[in-house]
Amino acid sequence: MSSIKNSVGVWAFGPAVTRFVPPGYHAEVAGEDMVAKTRRVAEGLSDLLDGLEYHYPGEVNEENVEDVLAVLDEHGMDLPVIPAGLHTDPTYRMGALVNPDQKLRRRGIDTLKRGVDLASEIGANFVIWPGAEGYNYTFQRPYAETWRAFVEGIAELTEHAGGRGVKVFLEHKNSEPAMKILMQNIGMTLFTIKKVEDLGVDASNLLVNMDWQHLIMNGENLAEYAELLASEGKLGHQHGNDGWGTFDDDNVVGTNFFVQTLELAQTLQDIGYGSNGELMGFDLYPYTEDQVAAVRRAILHWEFIWDLAKKIDRDALRQAKNGADALAGQRAVYAALGLDKDYEADIIRRRKEARAARGSEA
Repeated sequence: MSSIKNSVGVWAFGPAVTRFVPPGYHAEVAGEDMVAKTRRVAEGLSDLLDGLEYHYPGEVNEENVEDVLAVLDEHGMDLPVIPAGLHTDPTYRMGALVNPDQKLRRRGIDTLKRGVDLASEIGANFVIWPGAEGYNYTFQRPYAETWRAFVEGIAELTEHAGGRGVKVFLEHKNSEPAMKILMQNIGMTLFTIKKVEDLGVDASNLLVNMDWQHLIMNGENLAEYAELLASEGKLGHQHGNDGWGTFDDDNVVGTNFFVQTLELAQTLQDIGYGSNGELMGFDLYPYTEDQVAAVRRAILHWEFIWDLAKKIDRDALRQAKNGADALAGQRAVYAALGLDKDYEADIIRRRKEARAARGSEA
């Protein structure tokens, strides 16, 4: 089980704006063009990183793609994934796929189809994170009609991508920028895929991108949904990160939900993730940290966790799971972390010695 080919979103290296700090915590890179940014990242991370992901059309487009690819190629890197990026355009503040203005809706869909075309031309796949496809208030949307428009838009893009050999990865999130995003959890993501199929569209190329913090925000267990999606043939991509669980922090991997991340690594190994070209993508947003250093730390943490997962005794773990034996499962995992029988015996010895010392002092 060698390391999976990886990538990171280039948006991790932008100014890191927030509504409280509009210039961004990294205002020094606000004027950096995408080719220069690509070079900065490649020079700092090409020893650990295989590729970069870019939103279309804001970060990569027909005008700059050749220059971006040239820099990546210089450093032995590629551009494997293009996510849809209309959520950053205020034109689509009411969404693209669900915009009530039909002319804007058509423009948005056609723009994303051009993004799919670009992905096809360079051998990339396409992520749809519908962050602006939703609503902010009660009584704002006709729900069934809005959902119908959303599904029909996804279906059109899926069919377009299928004809060009591009996989589409749906990525859910519960909130932000729309306060209530339509496709807000794994269940609604699978519902979307099912409704696309109901329209008669071949959805074999319509898969799921797991953004870990998006799942964590919903209380969704990473390993459970990775295994479920894989069993349905719908696990397409990963966006690795971490956070506190209440907001889309996009922190360094393994800094909060370490054990869930370890279980995910074990699960991905057991289902053979990566054997069919799947990537370990990262979606990070270093607000106040050095950007290159933060991404480096995230990759190193993940590789360490991946190697730890290899050490888990699969026979012991399988036996524990088959009997729903939670404690046996924990024992197998902690043995891989170093809490083996010898360590347990040492803990008991130290506790006995401490008790004896307290007794003699009394």
